[in-house]
Amino acid sequence: MADHKEILEKFPFLCICRVGEEEVIGIIQNYTQTLASIYVLNVLNCTEDKAGFLECGEEWWWQSNRQLPINLFIGPKFKQFSYSLRTYNVKDFELLHGEAVSLQNIITKRIKRRQIQLVQKL
Repeated sequence: MADHKEILEKFPFLCICRVGEEEVIGIIQNYTQTLASIYVLNVLNCTEDKAGFLECGEEWWWQSNRQLPINLFIGPKFKQFSYSLRTYNVKDFELLHGEAVSLQNIITKRIKRRQIQLVQKL
């Protein structure tokens, strides 16, 4: 983790996760009660892809409210990184550093706001 301190200061949108014995660095796409999907930086093929990935991450981090997953916020431009998306079972997944984006939280918040209770007068 100490090795990653400089990287995390420079790129605050990156997450460090432990999957089994392996450490994974990337951007979490969606985190639910059962599954965690993450775009893994180490899987990217070339330095051009890594640079583009980090640019998109920077754009997402500073220009969004960070509640939407990066692939939805950036749009078609981010599709080129879809090969680096990995999905893990939450039982084997531990978030060591970073934020976990969850679409489930957005849905829950909207449902709570729309809840209307009718009271019948007697």
